[in-house]
Amino acid sequence: MTASPLLDRRAAAAPASGRATRLARLTDLPVLAVAVVWGGSYLAAKGITAADTVIAVLVLRFALVLPVLLVAGWRRLRALTGRQLRGAGLLGLVLGGIFVLETYGVVHTSATNAGLIISLTMIFTPLAEAALRRRAPSGAFLAAAGLCVAGVVLLTQGAGFTAPGAGDLLILGAALARTANVLLTARMPAVRDADSLSLTTIQLGAAVLVFAALAALPGTGATPWAAAAAFGPADWAGLVFLSLSCTLFAFFVQMWAVRRTSPSRVSLLLGTEPLWAAAAGIALGGEHVGPAGLAGAALILAGTAWGRRAADPAASRKAAAGAAE
Repeated sequence: MTASPLLDRRAAAAPASGRATRLARLTDLPVLAVAVVWGGSYLAAKGITAADTVIAVLVLRFALVLPVLLVAGWRRLRALTGRQLRGAGLLGLVLGGIFVLETYGVVHTSATNAGLIISLTMIFTPLAEAALRRRAPSGAFLAAAGLCVAGVVLLTQGAGFTAPGAGDLLILGAALARTANVLLTARMPAVRDADSLSLTTIQLGAAVLVFAALAALPGTGATPWAAAAAFGPADWAGLVFLSLSCTLFAFFVQMWAVRRTSPSRVSLLLGTEPLWAAAAGIALGGEHVGPAGLAGAALILAGTAWGRRAADPAASRKAAAGAAE
């Protein structure tokens, strides 16, 4: 009996499909590792940073990783146009502001609060994009945003209903700044076609210049050299973790993963970051959030997950289907 050509094609496609599924699963592991280390970054930053060493620690963190990026991408950097350099530099200034707000914020609040509040970027970004396009978001998305707001209120009221702390407000400002950075990156023609490695290198370089300029101002705390001299082994371990794992490793894994699987699948896995931040704060940092805080954390996680699906239903269905393979 002669085999059907359709069956032959299906039989040939089956091994290829199986290989693609296995490749996607192997790609998931390092991406999930990025979400874990990012979740732990808040506790690590809190452990090595005080109010008077925020700027110094930021200089040290990015100064350690920047030479590696420069060496790795030197040829591509030389190919950037002046317009691309200026665009990436502007984004780097915004990035510097984000890290200043985040790091000052985590000094004055818990790692759990920081990781969960910063996840509101996933709600703020579609809201801001809808406002710019003058298109109302869906009712489902607004309901998800309402869940997140309620969750933040509960999370920050562990000691009773009072005004949110300064650290919580700073992290909220960082979430808004992250939103601005996403929108600028998407709407700035100069950087759309720029090489990702080169773009990131210029952004981090501009951010380091911001930190160095702030460190030179009186009243901004210890100098990077004084902070480094005061570091013990545990402090250096925390700094290396922030520099190599949370910056260098995370950046390269994202570039590698997006080229081997879908951006939606990567986004779905990275969206677990706040869960790992809460886990690290509670399990390793000994933080206590109380029943109201736990309820708030649950609302934020549920709201951000629902909000991602409501903001882009097609991408969410594709990501969920890929994760189930």
